[in-house]
Amino acid sequence: MTHAELRGDVLEVFGTGAAPDHVALVGARARVAGTVHTGADGWSVTIPLRAARWGGPELPVPAGDYRLEGVTVAPAIPVTLLDTLRISASGDRVRIDAPIDPAYDSGEGQAALERRYAAQTGDVFEDAVFFESFYGRNASCNPLALDAEIARVAPGVTRYWSVVDLSVQVPEGAVPVVEGSPQWWRARGTSRLLIVNDWLRRRYVRRRGQRVLQTWHGTPLKRLALHRPGFDPRRTVAVWRESRRWDALLAQNPYAARILRSAYAFRRSVWVEGYPRDDVLSTGDGAATRAALGIAADERVILFAPTWRDDREHIVDFLDPVRLAEDADAVVLVRGHSRTLLPGEDAHGPRVIDVTGYPDTSQLMLAADALVTDYSSIMFDFSVTGKPMYFLVPDMEHYRGELRGFYFDLAELAPGPLVRTHDELRDALAAEDQAAFAERYRRWRARFNPRDDGSAAERVVARLLDQGWIGG
Repeated sequence: MTHAELRGDVLEVFGTGAAPDHVALVGARARVAGTVHTGADGWSVTIPLRAARWGGPELPVPAGDYRLEGVTVAPAIPVTLLDTLRISASGDRVRIDAPIDPAYDSGEGQAALERRYAAQTGDVFEDAVFFESFYGRNASCNPLALDAEIARVAPGVTRYWSVVDLSVQVPEGAVPVVEGSPQWWRARGTSRLLIVNDWLRRRYVRRRGQRVLQTWHGTPLKRLALHRPGFDPRRTVAVWRESRRWDALLAQNPYAARILRSAYAFRRSVWVEGYPRDDVLSTGDGAATRAALGIAADERVILFAPTWRDDREHIVDFLDPVRLAEDADAVVLVRGHSRTLLPGEDAHGPRVIDVTGYPDTSQLMLAADALVTDYSSIMFDFSVTGKPMYFLVPDMEHYRGELRGFYFDLAELAPGPLVRTHDELRDALAAEDQAAFAERYRRWRARFNPRDDGSAAERVVARLLDQGWIGG
């Protein structure tokens, strides 16, 4: 017979009889090993509900459903709210949620917080920035690079980060606020500036003097917003309402500025300053990231980073990363799109590392020797490095003709080979002949990376300060 107790952020399981060989808490994106203790009166297992990944800090495990390997819990542990998470357990199943009081984590509770937020009046703000990247799933992308520059030049500005739970690592000195919590609603309503890289979710009320900088998250190849195939009046209204929440829109290059302005019917200022997230690609190296991932300096590293599909939740299965690692004699980093982070689960295998949850894609690009992608905007960032790119596009006709459509002919402009099968990709990687694409690569960088010179974050933050959006 076993029973379990919660002791802070540790799950303790006690039992009699033969002790289990091993115990682990196993989720889609995290695994925590338990420690088995034996004594004269029986055995116990200590399972921490915190974990460190890739050399980062120890943080609460991500929210989600977990399975206990090696033991079961009887009787069940009811829902318990801790400072860092909310947990319940029964049998071999464990449920972990963000640490939001159940009184607020309901339709009525959220409605009350929304009404309180919407009722705020006046133009007195905290000198603070509210950051959100990919709906709070991580602290990354252009907002992360701008956070670092703001911390450097305006250290008195408070930096709040919207996160789905406290497993999300935020920059040093920043304050995480869990989405939907009273603290989240307060920070969102009182910060002088909001910096986001996707749509503002939930209710948003424009207050006089509060500003929103929309950094977006990539130069578009695939059609966006009003340009997507098929007319949908609800989508049109949603796009129109969303873009009117933004005070300025950041674009990586003039091409993206033109597309984004049109796709979102945006009439305010577009800042063409390059992408802050790409500054490090001009100034950094991948040694630290390789060390954090356990990759030797002389290993070949291939980054596989496909985009998401409108007709599936999970990462595409067009490539077997284990087979690619063997055929290419390389370590394969699997980076799913942010939209596949929560519904998906980590890939495993020899010389395969799933880095979908890794905090910063730019660091992965520095660590990689080559990129394999499809239609992802990562192609416009990776080209800053000048390293080879390969495009695995077995579904190009379906994607281009039915799912999204393109703004230009990828086959005509791509700065690397387009392949449709594993064997074609293997052969292209083996050839390592980029001379045929040298002129295309040069034209590509001239068109899409003219402002990616390592100083984009500095220019953007200088504009924020000059316009009084922060630091006042």
